Amino acid sequence: MFLFSVEGGDGSGKGFATQVISEILEQEFCFTSVEKTAEPRRNHPLGRLAIDSVREKNTSPEQEAGLFAADRLDHSHGWILPKLLEGRAVVSERNIHSSLVYQGIVGGIGIGRVAQINSAALIPDLCVWVDCDPKIALGRIRSETLRGLSDKEEYFETSDFQIRIRQGYQDLLSGKMEMPTPFDMGAIIGPISNEGSQKDFRRLLKEVIRSFMNRRNSPINVRMEMVDQFQIKSIIQRSRYQSTLSGLGFSPPKNNSNWLRGNAPWKVLKSAQDDHKEMLNSLVNNKSDNLVEIPKNILNHSVSAVCGTLSLIQSAEISEIRSNMGPVRSVSERHTRRIIKFLKDFGWVSQRKNLHGRDSPKSQLKSEYYSFGRLVLAIWPLRKEIRDWQRRNPGTHLRFCMGQLEKSGLYESQLRESIERLSIIGSGSKDNSNPKDLGQLSQWWQGS
Repeated sequence: MFLFSVEGGDGSGKGFATQVISEILEQEFCFTSVEKTAEPRRNHPLGRLAIDSVREKNTSPEQEAGLFAADRLDHSHGWILPKLLEGRAVVSERNIHSSLVYQGIVGGIGIGRVAQINSAALIPDLCVWVDCDPKIALGRIRSETLRGLSDKEEYFETSDFQIRIRQGYQDLLSGKMEMPTPFDMGAIIGPISNEGSQKDFRRLLKEVIRSFMNRRNSPINVRMEMVDQFQIKSIIQRSRYQSTLSGLGFSPPKNNSNWLRGNAPWKVLKSAQDDHKEMLNSLVNNKSDNLVEIPKNILNHSVSAVCGTLSLIQSAEISEIRSNMGPVRSVSERHTRRIIKFLKDFGWVSQRKNLHGRDSPKSQLKSEYYSFGRLVLAIWPLRKEIRDWQRRNPGTHLRFCMGQLEKSGLYESQLRESIERLSIIGSGSKDNSNPKDLGQLSQWWQGS
């Protein structure tokens, strides 16, 4: 879902940074997978043309920029974008900022012209700027180790050139020069010095990646809704081919086509909210110390994410739950454990030990709350709007919520996204078709 780029001069440590960032994303966050790549592409004809133009010095800076742009555009839309739509993270060693510096600043054609040539390329969500003294960098380039790992002869390996490249990055990425559109949309973090130990460098990279991810930024190149719909669709399709073994503590597969069990959606939500309110009141009356840790609204991100995800899968450990959340519904491991404990104490989730007793227990959404789990997936784009509506209209019946949101004219995109989700999840009633328009969505909500 996010495109990360790693930028810096030759020999600055971009390759190592790319590897470390990929490891952090894989270990700590809920992407479908993490893919590493680099530009220009050495194993692609377009990338080789760009590399050869630099090595052979037979093209003008503008022609050179055009060759790099051709490789980048093909790479962006043919390889990177499909992966972002699937909820993957892509970490690219070099991207657009390399062309802005190498051809735009040092090559002299101007960053505006380079941006124009690359205007259809994807925009890195985060550019990690790695910095290193050119003398140290050149030593790495010329070392046997680096020479054996990388084909560097196409680059200008002179101290003067590397100093100009470093200055170009400093001017562009520090904000001294105005970043040209549309590439001013992405975040830039750095400079991150790579002149000390690998341990310190790794620590700095971990800090900046965690900082970016914890801000819950929206991706630039893809819609979050499309990513989550892909994730849900993939899990549903995968579950159709899974069989359930009897006698191992698994419940039989739930009725996915009739998940509302004859209830109106608003009733399912109202019942869950009433149960939650009752538990909160009991804790208040008992002056429980656990009150601080209890989510105050079941439509918040964490409770909705966990319940929704558990409604898609049979039974799962924490790691499996987080994996199936995907990047849009992601919750940290620590908070996922806290929510699971809350739901278990709440009586919404049951747990069972594995037969071998070594792995962590598997959690399963109880059948009576399966409807809520599926419902919260269907109304995911509208959770905030429903909460706000309830707060504004404490005396109005919940059944009228969807119709009033529709009539306001303010939430058409969120309403249509819920319709799209229902086309994947199903209406929840085997006798009713999925809603096709806003009016039918309101009828579905009321149970008509």
